[in-house]
Amino acid sequence: MQLGIIGLPNSGKTTVFNALTGSNYETGAVTGGKMEILTAVVNVPDERVDRLSEIYQPKKTTYATVTYYDIGGLDKGISQGGLSGPLRNALAQSDGFVHVVRVFEDETVPHPYVDVDPARDVDIIDGEFMLSDLITVERRLERLQDELKKGSQTLDRRQNAFETELMRRLQAALEEETPLRDIQLGAEEHKLLRGYGLLSLKPVVLVFNLGEVYQDPTEILTYDHDNAIVIGLQGQLEAEIAQLEGEDRTMFLEEYAIQEPSAARVIKESYRLMNIHSFFTVGEDEVRAWSVRVGAKAPEAAGVIHTDLQRGFIRAEVMHYDEFIEVGSESAMKAAGKLHVEGKEYVVKDGDILHVRFNV
Repeated sequence: MQLGIIGLPNSGKTTVFNALTGSNYETGAVTGGKMEILTAVVNVPDERVDRLSEIYQPKKTTYATVTYYDIGGLDKGISQGGLSGPLRNALAQSDGFVHVVRVFEDETVPHPYVDVDPARDVDIIDGEFMLSDLITVERRLERLQDELKKGSQTLDRRQNAFETELMRRLQAALEEETPLRDIQLGAEEHKLLRGYGLLSLKPVVLVFNLGEVYQDPTEILTYDHDNAIVIGLQGQLEAEIAQLEGEDRTMFLEEYAIQEPSAARVIKESYRLMNIHSFFTVGEDEVRAWSVRVGAKAPEAAGVIHTDLQRGFIRAEVMHYDEFIEVGSESAMKAAGKLHVEGKEYVVKDGDILHVRFNV
């Protein structure tokens, strides 16, 4: 899973990137317009992986991961004429966004629009994304009409009509300044749109970058959109926490009465927002969490582990994490009749422990 960290200049994107990834990149005032991308891969915190590792004592423990991109260069007016080049590619390849919105006051880091106004800043980025999408949709509609006029023998008129109707729906929504993530789309429609990189269709974690005093994000702004969540994060404080380890980290958290850093919640929530969850494989060699889309069947999950497992899938032996922890061992699961043998139609659940049987 790949998430782009976006926001206006001086919103604290790199500070939040450091907080989420444990990086230590330099931060400070920027003038905007600079195209720069930082990348880091982060483990998804999961207490279940920790517990399974304690039980199996494997040689290796592997968590599910999220790749974060700190994407610079976003500002008002960038979508005029359509996005292009590296910035467009960086945004399009992201599965979703972490949109950092400035709430903190700092005279040493001037806001590009003078005053701090979260609602205005959210509207600026959302507006740029919707404008970019509108340009993409209108260009596609023109091509569809051209294809219909030319009427080549290879033209699939039914597919052309289907896509034209869909693009017109999207066009109408965007003209009403409605993000595409708010539009109800079917599986076939989602599949068709994957290649277009529509920015307002992607899920978003709205992160309010707070100052020294924590504020309830719901009191800052109501963001009533689908496939979006709002989180408050004290970016500078969390970035400092991310640099600490062991007792120093524990003492710091206790001093500020923090049970869990908000950065960990951002990682967990962004993982959930992408409509994916985790299943596990266990053994003496490795305990590992794997990411799979919600609703995936057993062969698809097997393919996440290795394509040969999906190609030669026979069955999966399944234990659920909660039941496994309750009884304490695989042998006890078998004795209790809680180890199930499932076939190709089994829908993998969050927390399933799988052992795939295959033949190639």
